[in-house]
Amino acid sequence: MTFANRDEAGRALAEQVAHQMPTTADAGRRPLVLALPRGGVPVAVPVAERIGGELDLGIACKIGAPGMPEFGVGALAEDGPPVFDQTALHYLGITEDDLAGTVAAERTELDRRVRAYRKDRPAPHVTGRVVVVIDDGLATGVTARAALRWLRPQRPQRLILAVPVCSRHARDILSTDADTVVCLNAPEQFSAVGRWYDDFSQLTDADVDEALDRIHPSATP
Repeated sequence: MTFANRDEAGRALAEQVAHQMPTTADAGRRPLVLALPRGGVPVAVPVAERIGGELDLGIACKIGAPGMPEFGVGALAEDGPPVFDQTALHYLGITEDDLAGTVAAERTELDRRVRAYRKDRPAPHVTGRVVVVIDDGLATGVTARAALRWLRPQRPQRLILAVPVCSRHARDILSTDADTVVCLNAPEQFSAVGRWYDDFSQLTDADVDEALDRIHPSATP
C-alpha cells in the first residue's frame, strides 16, 4: 500500500481512527487530534475533520545519530525529558552522554518550534479526553514515543497513535506507550517512510500554518 501524498494518507487513516472513537462520548469533550509537525499536520487535518476533533500540535524534535541526523536515536517533546532508543544506541556503540550536544541543540530547536507554532497559546488541554497522535509514518518510532510519554502523565481518557505507515518494530514497541496503535501499512521490509509516498515533499513552517488554518482558522498558531 502506497499513498499519493499525505492528504490521501490522512483520508484513509481517518476512517480507521473513526472506528476507534468511543460510542458514548462526553459531548463537552471533543477528541483532541495532535499532529506531530511538520509531516503529521496534513495527515491529521482529514482525521480531525472526520471525527469532529479539535486539531492542535504535539511538538517534538528528533535526536539524530552522529553523522546521520535523519536516523532518530532519541527525541524530545515539549517540556519532557529526552527519550532514547536504547537498541539503536547499542547498535551504534554510543551512549546518551555522547549525544549531550545534540540534545541541547534540539532543545533549542524545540523551543523555537513551540514559539513559532503556538506563540501565546498554551499547550492543549489533555486530561480526560480521547487524544489521537498523528504522524506521516514511523521508522524507529522514537519521536512518537517521546510525544506519547509527554502526554501520558496528563491523564488522557484514551491515547491513540495513528499513522499511515510504520515499521513493524515501531508498531510493536509503541503498543506499550499508546492504548491503541492504528497503522494502515506495516510492511515486512521497511526502509524509510518516504518510500511509501509518491509525493513526500519536505514541509515548512508556513505549510504547517496553512494546513491548520483549513480546519480551525481561529486556532492557527
